[in-house]
Amino acid sequence: MRITRLTAVVGVLAAALIGTGTSAQAQAQEEAVPDAKVVPLQVTGPTASRFNLIVMGDGYTATELPKFREQVDKHLNVLWSIEPFKSYRNYINVYAVEIASPQSGVDCDPNLTSPKVDTPLQMGFWGGCNPNSVQRLLTVSSTASISYADLVPGTTSGNRQILAIGNSDTYGGAGGTYATASGGNALSALITPHELGHSLGGLQDEYDYYARGDRGAPYEGTEPSSIHHSLLTEKQMKDQQQKWFRWLGEPSESGGPIGRYEGGMYAGSGVWRPSRHSMMKTLGYYFDQISRERMTQRISSRANLFQASTPAGQVVAADQVVWLQTLHPSSHELDVTWTLDGRTLPTANRRAVDLATLDLAPGVHTLTAKVVDPTDYIRDPAVRPTASRTWSINTTLTAKPTSTPVAFAGSTATDHPVNADEVVYAETTQSETEQPAIAWKVDGQPAENPGNDRDFDLGSLHLSGRHTLSATVGAQTLTWQVDGVEPDVTSSMSKPLLTVQKPTGPEYIYNDAFTMKLAATDDSTGYVVPEFRVDGDGWFNYFGWPTDASAPFKFTAEGTAIDQLVYGKLGVPRVVPWDDVPPGYGRHQVEYRAIDAPGNIGTPRRFAVTLLRPAPTCTTTITGTHNGPLAVRSGVTCLTGATVNGPVQIAAGASLVATDARVSGPVNATKAADVHLLRTTVRGPVSLSGTTRSTALIGSTISGPVAVGAATSTEPVALAGNTVLGPLSCTGNAVAPTNLEAPNQVSGPRSGQCAKL
Repeated sequence: MRITRLTAVVGVLAAALIGTGTSAQAQAQEEAVPDAKVVPLQVTGPTASRFNLIVMGDGYTATELPKFREQVDKHLNVLWSIEPFKSYRNYINVYAVEIASPQSGVDCDPNLTSPKVDTPLQMGFWGGCNPNSVQRLLTVSSTASISYADLVPGTTSGNRQILAIGNSDTYGGAGGTYATASGGNALSALITPHELGHSLGGLQDEYDYYARGDRGAPYEGTEPSSIHHSLLTEKQMKDQQQKWFRWLGEPSESGGPIGRYEGGMYAGSGVWRPSRHSMMKTLGYYFDQISRERMTQRISSRANLFQASTPAGQVVAADQVVWLQTLHPSSHELDVTWTLDGRTLPTANRRAVDLATLDLAPGVHTLTAKVVDPTDYIRDPAVRPTASRTWSINTTLTAKPTSTPVAFAGSTATDHPVNADEVVYAETTQSETEQPAIAWKVDGQPAENPGNDRDFDLGSLHLSGRHTLSATVGAQTLTWQVDGVEPDVTSSMSKPLLTVQKPTGPEYIYNDAFTMKLAATDDSTGYVVPEFRVDGDGWFNYFGWPTDASAPFKFTAEGTAIDQLVYGKLGVPRVVPWDDVPPGYGRHQVEYRAIDAPGNIGTPRRFAVTLLRPAPTCTTTITGTHNGPLAVRSGVTCLTGATVNGPVQIAAGASLVATDARVSGPVNATKAADVHLLRTTVRGPVSLSGTTRSTALIGSTISGPVAVGAATSTEPVALAGNTVLGPLSCTGNAVAPTNLEAPNQVSGPRSGQCAKL
């Protein structure tokens, strides 16, 4: 069957589109569940030989079903951007079951006092409105779910996974036999792969809490059965070859090295996990290698590596062509090894062997084909996807020619673009005397594809832009549009104290919380997934802000607590309030990129950001015009967009914070607590002596000499991006001043500690 991605809604009577079944069976199913329609979103092959993901919505009225479709598109495109789902997408059929609900919403959303609603799947928060449960646990009726899943013929509990999405903007989901997620929360599309980690992968939560806000008690059990939790030290893992010993020390796909990090399985201590913050601990990051290995194994186990072949166990003729068809990862080819009487044949990974070319001795021989997935995602040989088939060869038999027309029998979908790194595949009809060769062309020009001609690796061509790929067998030709155009992503920042443009990207300086909004677009249809990472840590899905998907992401030095989890901690991440990590002040590198619906990963863009400690809190604020001298004798005086027509004097122990201000006269301070001149214009000299707490001159223009000396604070004086129309002198400061990598423009000489600023 050719892969199709159907977008039109079809009824359950269209059984031919989604599997085998009689019209009578379909009619009986429709009578049992009259309001449901099955939408094949991605059909890569027969349901019996694929892993089938069945997504059903609950609480969406007939008029809200378009919202359900839009949310499913986002959930799936986020899923396809995450490994191993990205590489093994061709193993998966996806069907949406659209159910028009009598009422909108789900039960007990968001509180136990919230009403119950009439919905087909009976989805509800609080574990189905259980006061002894937790608010974010979103459960579904198993009986109803099975009934609707059975509308997809050929699927069973052994080859399918049910994902129920509730019409809710509240954070929530559940994993188990059935995975659930709310549809409209900013984090909803990330709940789906996390819960599939539970339901499909059998993975455990890596949280160090059960009830949010309460750190879990120390773990007191024996060695956990969980593959990603352990009591063993790294040395013990290596010595005993246990748990994740094969991955120790490697950079984690979710950030940081694979090692041993305390906390998990709801215990605050006494048990260890492999990485600092994989998806099973923090939504937004990828699966780490240990979880990714398990998910790769489980996806593969739900599908058949052999899709078809010369019937296994059959006695074949000495002049016969023995053939097979495999599954096709989108990132690489499977390895096929042929052996004759235990001797490996030089078949160069071909999918067929012409026995007539082997010069067989009379008698009976044994031919074996072994399929192995060589993916780097799996290191444990015990779980590497492997399958084999064997045939007996009788040299007294001859093959029977067939008249089967040469044609394509399956392929990568042609109704949507493929990405420039994808491995595209095609399968053909077969016979006992021939496996037809496939001729590939790129932009009309023949393309070499020796060995396994069923798979074509676009990545080896290093294409960019738009291209056309075609495959021809007999009189038939398949054509794919190759999308080598990277998705575009732009960043919008809240107003900084200073922006410096450099060849490597912009650099920003802030002294308070700042926000970043990413907007990703692409020339192909479908949701585009934006991501970012800080200081080379793991790539993190940009979902807006947890309380509002349309709001920008906010960074602070300590992070922002929302529903007792911490978001936006700059520098070393902080997930829960009790995480003991250093505050995020200082300079950081932020990269951002996007992944489009075909799967292209954009080249990262970057910016640098320096976060300073906040200015002191104002006790007096001046916003208008002040005529005459200004004496700051005590407290913290703030000039916010103000104009001072006269000199400014700051007394010992007092503080001045001038932001977007204008001062017509000199600024002098002796033993002041704080002096901050931020994007401020001073028409006169600036002399600061003996500041005790903080000094910051950022993005300001000073018409006169600047002298900064004898500051006793432990934080360096910040002199960044200023224009000084006169000399700049710094002497005797306890810590040498810094320009935060934003050089000053100085028309006069620079001396002392400021000589290189």
